[in-house]
Amino acid sequence: MNSHFLACDLGAESGRLMLGSLVDGHLTLEEIHRWPNPPVKSGDSLHWDFEGLLMELAVGLGKAGAMRLALDAISTDSWGVDYVLFDSQHRLRPPVFHYRDPRSSQGVERVHSQIAQEAVFAETGIQFMPFNTLFQLAAEAPGRLVSGTKLLPIADAFNHWLSGVSRAEVSIASTTQLYNPVTQNWSARLTMDVLGLPADALPPLVPSGTVLGPLRPELAAASGLTGMQVIASCSHDTGAAVVAVPASGSGGGATPEWAYLSSGTWSLLGAEMGAPLVTEACRNANFTNEIGYGNSVRLLKNIVGLWLIQECRREWASAGQEYSYAQLAEFAVGGEPFRSVVDATDPRFVTPGGMIGRIADFCRESDQPIPRNPAEFIRCCLESLALAYAVNLRSLEELLGTRFRRLHIVGGGSRNALLNQMTADACRVSVMAGPIEATAAGNVLVQAMALGRIRSLAEAREIIARSFDCQIYSPQSDLNGSWENARRRLESRERSRPRSASATGRSGATSTSQ
Repeated sequence: MNSHFLACDLGAESGRLMLGSLVDGHLTLEEIHRWPNPPVKSGDSLHWDFEGLLMELAVGLGKAGAMRLALDAISTDSWGVDYVLFDSQHRLRPPVFHYRDPRSSQGVERVHSQIAQEAVFAETGIQFMPFNTLFQLAAEAPGRLVSGTKLLPIADAFNHWLSGVSRAEVSIASTTQLYNPVTQNWSARLTMDVLGLPADALPPLVPSGTVLGPLRPELAAASGLTGMQVIASCSHDTGAAVVAVPASGSGGGATPEWAYLSSGTWSLLGAEMGAPLVTEACRNANFTNEIGYGNSVRLLKNIVGLWLIQECRREWASAGQEYSYAQLAEFAVGGEPFRSVVDATDPRFVTPGGMIGRIADFCRESDQPIPRNPAEFIRCCLESLALAYAVNLRSLEELLGTRFRRLHIVGGGSRNALLNQMTADACRVSVMAGPIEATAAGNVLVQAMALGRIRSLAEAREIIARSFDCQIYSPQSDLNGSWENARRRLESRERSRPRSASATGRSGATSTSQ
C-alpha cells in the first residue's frame, strides 16, 4: 500500500511543509512550501512570529490540497525549550519568546535561589542551559502565568492548531527541564513548588506517535484535505532525526555501538539508550537525558553548531558581501589548516550579532593568529566544531564505558563533506553522513508507525537505509598530531580560564553554550 504524509518541519531559520511518500518500501520527500522564520526584535527582546508561521502553514496546506493526493496524516516537529501561552479560551497570549531572549538570565537566578542545580538535574536529568523552559518561565512577567493559562511547546501548539487537541508529546516535553524521566511525568517539585504554575497549566503528556484526531473541519474545508489525521509524531526535531538514523535497529542499551550527531544550527551529539543516566558523572559532564521514540533516552550534549557559520555569513551579507553556503565551503577547503581554533562551547558564541569580532577576540586572547578573510574564518569554525565533537564523543564514551564503532551524522550539516571528514579525523571513528532530511523523514516514519503502515523502528531504519544515499568517511592518518595539538591548545586555555557564575550556574555545572 502506498501512503502519503505531511511533515511540518520548523527550524530556527526557516519552516517548510514536506510531502513524505512510502512507495514499495522506499521513502521519498518533496518540499511543498518553505518560508523564512527570522526572529522578531522588539527593543531588547526577541520573539517568534507565531501567527505568521501559522499563516504560512495554511498556505502550505492549500498547496498540498491542490495536489489531489489521498493524504493519511500530518504532524509538526520543531526546536525544543520554547513555548506558547494561551488563555482559558485557547486564545494566544503574545509574545512567543525566542530562546535567545536575554530575560532568561533573570530566570536562572530566581530558580537557583530556590533550588540547587544538582537537585534540578536529579529531578530531570537535563543539562544546565540558561534558556531551558524552566528558566524562561521563571523570567515571565507577573500576570502572564495566571489561573487559566495554558502552555504548549512550539510544535505541539501547531498540532493543537491543526487538530484542536492540546497535548504535550514526550520527546519535546523532555527538553523543558520540567519533565521527570524516571516517573515519566511532569515534575511537581519544579512546576508547582519552584515555578508556582497553575495546576492545569501543563497539558497531558502523550507518547511519540499518538493520533490526536482529524484535521479541524475549517482547515479541511479551506485546503481540500479531507480524511487526514493529525499525529503527535516526535515533536522535537532531534527526536525525529534520530528515528531516521540508518543504523541496524535500535542503539539502545547500556553500551550502544553507534552514536549520532544531528547537525544543523545546533549540533546534538549522543547515543540512544534504554534508560536515563541520572548520575553525578553525567551531570558533571553536562550531558542531558531527552526522550526519544518508544520512550528511549537520547543521552546527548547540545553543542553550538553551524550557527557559527550562519552568523558570520549574516554579518558579511550586512556589509554587502553575499556568500552562499556552497561558496563558503569552497573557501574553507583553501584555508590554512589549524591556523586558529576556538572553543565552540565558550558562552560568548551564544548570542546573535558580532560573531566575527567574537572569534577574533578569542584568537587574540589565546595568542593565536586572527583570521584575515572568509576562508580563514570558516576554516576556523569547521575545525573548532570537529574538535568539539571529538572532545564530547570521548566524554560520552567514558560515561558509558564503551568505544563507538560508528558516528552517524544526519541533518543539513551532513552535506558538508569537509566537516564530515574533519569529524572522522578528529574523532578517530568512521562517519556515515546522511540523510540530509532526517528530521522530516523521521517525522513521517513515526506517523507511518502510528497508523500501522510500518511495524517497528527497526523496519523504519531499514527503509531509510535503502531510500537515501549515505557517504562513509574513514579517519585519515594524523602523522603530525595536528588534531591532538589543537585539542591541547584549547584544553590549556580552558584550564587557565576563570569559571564564571554565568557560565556555570550556581552549582558549577558547565554550560554548553547553547
